[in-house]
Amino acid sequence: MNVLMRESKMVKRVVIAGGGTAGWMTAAAISKLIGKHLDVRLVESDAIGTVGVGEATIPTLHVFHQLLGLKESEVMAATNATFKLGINFESWHDVGKDYLHSFGYPGKDCWAAGFQHFWRRGLDLGIDHEIGDYCFEHLAAREERFAVQTNRDRNYAYHLDATQYAKYLRAFAERHGVTRIEGKIESVQLDPQSGDISALALDSGERLEGDLFIDCTGFRALLIEGALHTGYLDWTHWLPCDRALAVQTTSEGEPVPYTRSIAHESGWQWQIPLQNRVGNGLVYCSRYLDDDAAKQLLLNNISGETLTEPRAIKFRTGTRRKHWNKNCVAIGLSSGFIEPLESTSIHMIQRSIIRLLQLFPTNGCKAADIEEFNRQTSAEIETIRDFIVLHYHVTDRQDSSFWRYCRSMPIPDSLQHRLDLFEQRGHVFKQAGELFGESSWIQVIVGQGVIPKEYHPIVDMMSDGELKDFLDTIRNQTRHQVAKLPKHADFVAHYCKTGMS
Repeated sequence: MNVLMRESKMVKRVVIAGGGTAGWMTAAAISKLIGKHLDVRLVESDAIGTVGVGEATIPTLHVFHQLLGLKESEVMAATNATFKLGINFESWHDVGKDYLHSFGYPGKDCWAAGFQHFWRRGLDLGIDHEIGDYCFEHLAAREERFAVQTNRDRNYAYHLDATQYAKYLRAFAERHGVTRIEGKIESVQLDPQSGDISALALDSGERLEGDLFIDCTGFRALLIEGALHTGYLDWTHWLPCDRALAVQTTSEGEPVPYTRSIAHESGWQWQIPLQNRVGNGLVYCSRYLDDDAAKQLLLNNISGETLTEPRAIKFRTGTRRKHWNKNCVAIGLSSGFIEPLESTSIHMIQRSIIRLLQLFPTNGCKAADIEEFNRQTSAEIETIRDFIVLHYHVTDRQDSSFWRYCRSMPIPDSLQHRLDLFEQRGHVFKQAGELFGESSWIQVIVGQGVIPKEYHPIVDMMSDGELKDFLDTIRNQTRHQVAKLPKHADFVAHYCKTGMS
């Protein structure tokens, strides 16, 4: 009897509800990496649009592409992609004060102290170059230079067309055996005894049975919330923006190798340069800016001709109380949403996929695996949340009610601890499993206007002259290396131009 019960719970049929980036990334990974003995089906409707504005990525996407065996230049050509070395934050520290958060690592660390301690001592000596001058990727972004180099870490990401990316991965997944089913989900059917999902009923009358269901239905969260009532942790008191508008425009000028994030009185605007167009959007808080005024603000602050009508997106920042509940795993927006300020949406999709593959319930969903999946997911998303809150809270802006609220709002204790460590002694420590490392925290905290009061005493083992030579050497080497790079636009045209075979 026990054997029969165990056999009945084995996962052989995987049903993915929803397409888009989350659905097709999931389908591609499962079919390619562990799908030999699985029946993988994805149901989506052409009549239901996807959010599809997650067009900026971070370097962790290299891992996903490597696992799938994808060729970088081919993916980029298919998705009109350009390269990304970081994000330029404009007017975030204060109106008219900008800084760049790059994917690189400034300077050189020692065993006891990070480079920021040496840089901080340099400020006392009048060596006041910005910390990005000591970082290859930071300077390359500002100089608009780029090349893929085999002898360097891949500290770069992409700007890509999310819709085309999903289409590319759909073709990949179907080649590896995934079956796509066109249709709308009418209802989610539950097993009356276990409470697990047993099937999806479609508008066509078809009934999709499965052993494991993956919810990629976006903000609707039809399975994880609509059927299983999992619950949601609301973080709008820390991340108050709840609306976005997205619009595409023609390109004017050559694409830059960074995303632009432009702070406004009640939110911020993005500009993402692709090969064939520019993605634009406005993220804002509806308590301080009404929808009509937001639309006008966005249209007044874009260049080029509009290719689409501004599309409105409503959201609520936060996360599911469980990301895996019973035999349902939420991946993508159904799992939760932290606004796109640091381009983490596709990364969170990727991490959930890899985590699911690592804990894949071949012989049935076990409580320990579900608990570990949820623990890891929650821990990671909370550190990402803190990093995003940092941008809003640590600012000198007081020019609007929105920014005054952000400056004065209570913040998570975990974030306050990080800020205290840095402001007092310049310390930054990355914990296991965190996405953003020391370099990212340093660049953003410094960019937002915080300079450590003290530095590590090991720096004083250098004389003033030795420290100056140390800093000058790194800065000069960085400038020399960047000067050898081609212009970003020229490299894109050579390496991955759309339409190349």
